[in-house]
Amino acid sequence: MPLPLDGVVVADFSRVLAGPLASVMLADLGATVIKVERPGSGDDTRTWGPPWTADSSSYFECANRSKRSVTLDLNDAEDLRLARTLADRADVLVENFKDGALAGRGLGYDSVRRTNPRIVYCSVTGFGSRGGAALAGYDFLVQAVGGLMSITGDPDADPTKAGVALVDVLTAKDATIGILAALQARERTGEGQHVEVNLLSTLLGSLANQASAYLATGQAPGRMGNRHPSIAPYETLRCKDDLLAVACGNDGQFRRLAEVVQSPGLADDERFATNPARVANRPELVRALEERLARDTAEAWAQRLTAVGVPAGKVGDLAAGIALAQSLGLEPTVSVGPSSPPQIRHPITYSATPVTSYRPPPRLGEHNADIRRWLTEPSQEKNS
Repeated sequence: MPLPLDGVVVADFSRVLAGPLASVMLADLGATVIKVERPGSGDDTRTWGPPWTADSSSYFECANRSKRSVTLDLNDAEDLRLARTLADRADVLVENFKDGALAGRGLGYDSVRRTNPRIVYCSVTGFGSRGGAALAGYDFLVQAVGGLMSITGDPDADPTKAGVALVDVLTAKDATIGILAALQARERTGEGQHVEVNLLSTLLGSLANQASAYLATGQAPGRMGNRHPSIAPYETLRCKDDLLAVACGNDGQFRRLAEVVQSPGLADDERFATNPARVANRPELVRALEERLARDTAEAWAQRLTAVGVPAGKVGDLAAGIALAQSLGLEPTVSVGPSSPPQIRHPITYSATPVTSYRPPPRLGEHNADIRRWLTEPSQEKNS
């Protein structure tokens, strides 16, 4: 069964994380992704280790499986000509160059669309193409200035970043959505378009209820650690040995929680009977619950609460998360080749066009001969 993007050619001029993560999603879906890299060094993340793999760094490999690598020096006239030919033959171009860097080489959107009007051209920036065009976009910086760090961490400690380059990851997903939407629009109009995503807009769009609360009240939210601003108990609670995450989304769940910890009266106490009351009296609620939870382990409580439909689980590490997914039949990891470590699988399941094949991330310039030969051959026009 053909994959959804079989036949789609992607010219991947992006580096580091957000752009490559978007194009790796397209590669998973069957697109032919040609990764353009600098001769000699390639994508910066090839040297971002430890940890190292047999061929590169684990950082590089997380975002570049199933791609083909060609090295082109955009300062060399012949290589630049080949790069332009690639742009002309591609369905999608993904780039995250500094403002004007590609346009000055005839590879900006306006130039490419003149010779390839069907191109879906996706630009990934830190702060957009207007007032922030000259600003360098790094995930950590955007987490800091965009507000995410201000709501992450304990209230009495410094703001902190998320434990992964979360804004890059979310921006990659926005880029993928934009590319797929533009490809669908092209089916109707016959023409491509310029898709722009930036880290700051993605971050703000991802703040969801926190951003909505600020816009509704004019008050910027602060750090609450693991607590939720609008729901209680929806946080981590200390047990005999470890932390338990409890997510009571309604009064019925809280009543069952109270029964499991052998304090059914908590659900009838006017301080805790409703969610607004529990939020208003959170310190007293936490003290009452932790006093009872201290009688047993987090794992034991998690099993009892889960059995009665109360969302709860022991706080675990990444190994525990992968093991849980495995135990639930989610098949979280896949093989990408004998010399590469396993990777997290494509996160979406398709009933008719499942992603079943993954190829190892390419060595630098691994496909130079084939791709250069293809770019020098006469083109075959795509069907309109």
